[in-house]
Amino acid sequence: MIPLHGIGGRQDLPIPFGLAVGGAAVAVAVSFVVLGLAWRSPKYQGNKSGKPLPSAITRTVDAGWFRWIVRLVGLAIFLYAMVALVFGVDRLTNPIFGFIYILLWVGLVPISIALGPVWRTLNPLRTLHLLLCKLLRQPPSKGILTLSPRLGLWPAALGIFAFTWLELVAPDRATIPVLQAWIALYVVITFFGAVLFGDRWFETGDPFEVYATLMSRLSPWGRRTDGSLVVRRPLENLDGLKARPGLVGMVAALLGSTAYDGFSNSSAWVGWAQNQDISMTWLGTAALIVFMLFVLITYSAATLVAGRLSDSSRTTLPGLFAHSVVPIALGYVIAHYLTLFILEGQRTLIYLSDPLSNGANVFGTGLLAVNTGITNHSTAISVIQVLAVVGGHLLGVISAHDRAVALFPRHKALAGQLPLLIVMVSYTAGGLLLLFSS
Repeated sequence: MIPLHGIGGRQDLPIPFGLAVGGAAVAVAVSFVVLGLAWRSPKYQGNKSGKPLPSAITRTVDAGWFRWIVRLVGLAIFLYAMVALVFGVDRLTNPIFGFIYILLWVGLVPISIALGPVWRTLNPLRTLHLLLCKLLRQPPSKGILTLSPRLGLWPAALGIFAFTWLELVAPDRATIPVLQAWIALYVVITFFGAVLFGDRWFETGDPFEVYATLMSRLSPWGRRTDGSLVVRRPLENLDGLKARPGLVGMVAALLGSTAYDGFSNSSAWVGWAQNQDISMTWLGTAALIVFMLFVLITYSAATLVAGRLSDSSRTTLPGLFAHSVVPIALGYVIAHYLTLFILEGQRTLIYLSDPLSNGANVFGTGLLAVNTGITNHSTAISVIQVLAVVGGHLLGVISAHDRAVALFPRHKALAGQLPLLIVMVSYTAGGLLLLFSS
């Protein structure tokens, strides 16, 4: 079997069936408790809320010199990794595989939650575009064409599909030529988009930046509408996420791809797929698309039915409730990738000392060994997985409830939430089942 994630699959064992059932039962019970006992009027104020941080912190974060330090750090890390990609050997000891599939893709989540939307400044392609604009004496926001607001986040959603296809489906994805081709296409498309439409393209077309920005909405750090740097409750931060075209497609791509990752580990899928005459690549591609479409269709249908039940029928409802799926996606990410990130992340940091596999020890980590102690605590890992999925579900239900009481008539707010609640419970139960079957 071709390794998952380009370098290896999940390192933990499937969770016990009883724990999966118990987690699903808790999710259902807690959901109805929230609906029955939670607040009857909206509590979250989104981007209007927050306690301002000390002015010295805000001045430092907003200072040009500080932002350039962060930009140059991101650019230096990118260029160092590119040395391994362009000149490194085509073996799994090349750190570029772990850098892209683990440190970048999975690592964007804890970085964004801990530090907020820092990837906007760390993004090396943004920095290169900014340097080019300064060289040409052009404002970075100026492009050749005007980007239509109707396009929204759909380019980034397609980018998420392209990357997860590379990570989970593409043949020979653990080889340098395939990774070189994908990175080259990503850089060309992203940079060309920035030249055409200005730096606004990064916040709509760069899949990694859009992904990191979505996850940063669960951070306690944010900006108030008056520009102040503030600390606020993560769900209040999440409430400030604005509905945009393609937002539903983006969250569907994130949740669907992570669900497919768990499904592709299941013995039922592997056994069935290996006995088919169709190649694993075609089967995997079709399954990945089906999982994303399943989330997109079921979620959109639930929100539209909710509008009908609450006499608030409007086509904008899917986008207005899309923020409530972000915590569920986060729970899936933690449950599926925690041990992979810890173990393969260590291995990648060790390999980074020797980017060309010639015996170098640039950072002094080359002789270290991976600490596998976490694998001795399978019960703790299982509990964390279940808590992540159920916790993400709970946060999603609370976010959806607050938005529902803000949008729906008070006497029909409860009925309006039921379709979305049923879909959320289904996602949670399905996620737990996938963890068990893996």
